[in-house]
Amino acid sequence: MLADTPRRYGRITRVLHWTMAALFAWQFTGMVLKHVLGRVPLMAFWVGTHPSVGSLLFLLILVRIGWALSQRRQRPSYGTGLVGQAAKAGHVAMYVLMLVVPTLGLLRMLGDVRPISLFGIALWQGGAEETLWMTAPANLVHGVLAWSLLALIVGHVAMALVHRFVWRDETFGRMIGRPAEMNGASLGGGSLPNRADRIGAG
Repeated sequence: MLADTPRRYGRITRVLHWTMAALFAWQFTGMVLKHVLGRVPLMAFWVGTHPSVGSLLFLLILVRIGWALSQRRQRPSYGTGLVGQAAKAGHVAMYVLMLVVPTLGLLRMLGDVRPISLFGIALWQGGAEETLWMTAPANLVHGVLAWSLLALIVGHVAMALVHRFVWRDETFGRMIGRPAEMNGASLGGGSLPNRADRIGAG
């Protein structure tokens, strides 16, 4: 099914989610290795892909936000308890940073004097002088916001694993398209409280 339902995320949402997850993993792995290994030949290639992949992520997050808004009335609920509200706040923060971080990077790229080439295609020969209002914001906060986004992603992954292996509910399954009946009988344990009771409704 392409569209989302209250029980699971549809194929379009899942493709966007996992494609962006892979691209963000590429971006952050490259940045971490750059700090660990320094400017070795491997990192010259890896870091060289950063603007191209970042531009692709910018387009994908625009599509993802538009699709999420179109599906907002039929998506799985976060829940009404404290954990559910925290999950909703965390997702909103991630969406904001997934949009802001590549936007700042694109502004810096467009305002710089260096040529622009994305995925090996030369798009711009570079300007005569730097446009400070475009480059200054990214120079100031692009890195800090990117590492903040990574922290949120790590927390997101950690909570997904908690849902799957500790709470044993169907939350993880919603994003792989196969929400199982995650109860004690199916996983070899005793009966478990349902998610609404554990999070706390109302």
